[in-house]
Amino acid sequence: MDKKVELLSPAGNFEKLKIALEYGADAVYGGVSHFSLRIRSSKEFSYESFEEAVLYTHKKGKKIYVTINGFPFNSQIPLLKKHIEKMAKMNPDAFIISTPGVVRLANEIAPHIPIHLSTQANVMNYLDALVYSEMGVKRIIVAREISLKDLKEIKKHIPDMEFEIFVHGSMCFAYSGRCLISSLQSGRVPNRGSCANDCRFPYTLYAKNEDNGTLLKIEEDENGTHIMNAKDLNLSSYVDEILKSKVVDSLKIEGRTKSPYYVAVSTRAYKMAINDFYEGKFDPKKYENELLSTKHRGFNDGYLVNRPHQKTNSQNIQESISEGTHQVYALVTEDGKFFMAKDKVEPEVAYEIVAPIDSKIIKCENETGSIYEKDGVFYIKLKKIESKNKKIYEAIHSGNTNPIKLPCKLPSYSFFRKKIKEI
Repeated sequence: MDKKVELLSPAGNFEKLKIALEYGADAVYGGVSHFSLRIRSSKEFSYESFEEAVLYTHKKGKKIYVTINGFPFNSQIPLLKKHIEKMAKMNPDAFIISTPGVVRLANEIAPHIPIHLSTQANVMNYLDALVYSEMGVKRIIVAREISLKDLKEIKKHIPDMEFEIFVHGSMCFAYSGRCLISSLQSGRVPNRGSCANDCRFPYTLYAKNEDNGTLLKIEEDENGTHIMNAKDLNLSSYVDEILKSKVVDSLKIEGRTKSPYYVAVSTRAYKMAINDFYEGKFDPKKYENELLSTKHRGFNDGYLVNRPHQKTNSQNIQESISEGTHQVYALVTEDGKFFMAKDKVEPEVAYEIVAPIDSKIIKCENETGSIYEKDGVFYIKLKKIESKNKKIYEAIHSGNTNPIKLPCKLPSYSFFRKKIKEI
């Protein structure tokens, strides 16, 4: 059998890293705030906690890639050198880097750490890919705008190069993130990790008569229009086509700043798709239904399988975030004995349990509540809500940080959810 494709998930903080690994990720990516394109999530890690995360990931037999994918100014280069040295001592499995100069610098400082070229480098053809190959890059995360046909052509010219593609998550309005809107409007520089996501805002449009200066307001509705708001990428239905091509080594999920539930469900859905492909039972509807349970902006299939001119539905002009089909109510603690409320949890209400793939849920019933199975789905129903310190509540809300007792142990980082709308 050919080598199985890698599933790569976002690690915005240590908890999300653990969740990604529990739900089937073969590798995770993240970093500290320095020189990362996701400063908001990277602030969740210090050097000390990230080193702990590297050790944790390796103990699990999985891989972790460090994001050093910002675009540095001249004045930042001395700090960049120190940063590369610090991260290299942790022995991560690769650095993710965007620019040729930083690639060369990393090879000089830490030749033992493989380099993965960021999608920010915009590789679209074999000429550019060859240049980076000659510089010692081991994997190229190709531009989001590339087609599978073009990727096959690059693979012909560089058969030993690894290739990684984004299969799920937010899409940038600009060309692979080369955007200056946030810099212009709010002074936050996208290519240095502080994008304000201005493309997600509602805008009011005006038409001006240059002869007389008349200004007319153009409205979709009273809230304006999300004219630059791209729908989210979702290639779950095409995982079989992608894997049949045999040119992709890693499937990457975007979303270091997104919720723990998003990390869990997106990882779980793509892991199911990968496993089902190799087992000859690929079922696109199953993965689509799971992914629809997360909050999203509507889905489209990006550029890999269809060209831009073939589509007219790649934007969501009504809203920047849509509700998923399910609401999340609780997250089970790492030890599996308690849960933390994420919404109002009440006694005598049935909540569906979402657990990692291949984990075992034990049915039980006692004075605390019951865990049972119905039509192949596991549910939990509490008889009482009792905290770890023995306090009894009529209901528990997301603002309450007390761990709540479970009837019996559940798999680490399981979620409780309920359907709030049909597909």
